[in-house]
Amino acid sequence: MAVSYKKLLHMLIDKDMSIAELQRQAGYSANISTRLRNDTYISLESVEKICRVLNCKMDEIIEFIPEDGGSNNGQNS
Repeated sequence: MAVSYKKLLHMLIDKDMSIAELQRQAGYSANISTRLRNDTYISLESVEKICRVLNCKMDEIIEFIPEDGGSNNGQNS
């Protein structure tokens, strides 16, 4: 599965907060900000820091996307 942080980026826009401000408040490295922009894996610890700052749940900022583009989860109609 691939990961997408588009929900997070939209939330930041809605809150009029930059990714740099989030980084400062959450106390994570610039490398994490780059990973967020590039939709690459970040640790659960970093996700927790972000959720604490934004007062949100993980599913409000992260979306998991099947890499094959299809649905192979056994829920065929």
